[in-house]
Amino acid sequence: MGEPGREEYEIHSFDAETQRLLKTALKEPGAVDLEKVANVIVDQSLKDCMFSKEAGRICYTIIQAESKQASQSVFRRGLLNRLQQEYQAREQLRARSLQGWVCYVTFICNIFDYLRVNNMPMMALVNPVYDCLFRLAQPDSLHKEEEVDCLVLQLHRIGEQLEKMNGQRMDELFGLLRDGFLLQDGLSSLSQLLLLELIEFRAAGWRTTPAAQKYYYSEVSD
Repeated sequence: MGEPGREEYEIHSFDAETQRLLKTALKEPGAVDLEKVANVIVDQSLKDCMFSKEAGRICYTIIQAESKQASQSVFRRGLLNRLQQEYQAREQLRARSLQGWVCYVTFICNIFDYLRVNNMPMMALVNPVYDCLFRLAQPDSLHKEEEVDCLVLQLHRIGEQLEKMNGQRMDELFGLLRDGFLLQDGLSSLSQLLLLELIEFRAAGWRTTPAAQKYYYSEVSD
């Protein structure tokens, strides 16, 4: 998991007013409209993949601060409602903007990584996250390097904890990936390399062996 204790947040891409809103939400969540804050974070995450990688940590901090200050979960409820809306419209999002879709998957996986209930990932997010990753494993997605890259990055980050929540679905996902690697015509050499590395990564217990590190990452940098 990431480092929720770090204090700096990448919010400089927002205008001055929104930066003030977010800074207040991080320190005094009761002083701002937290549903608005949730929408601001999701909107930016769909436009900016760099921010979507940071957003989980920001959301974690706001949720912790709200819980301590007011024992409420207005922000978390607003965030999950908005995630569900975007999840239900995911095919339209992908058709409209491949970058927006990749940002959404990055964001929901980041939220899954950070948000905890009794020190466990949120069960409510397990199947939506799996559904997004299954979509990235479909033949049309495997022909797009941006989607393959997103799939590999997310499974490197959350694959192990996701498998603990539902091992059967992970087996099914990797069955699709193996079929895609072996049977799909027209995959780019980079996509083939990334998929093979991912299959070996899971087979080694979600670890990169020294030999794999040397082989794959020298290939990618070449």
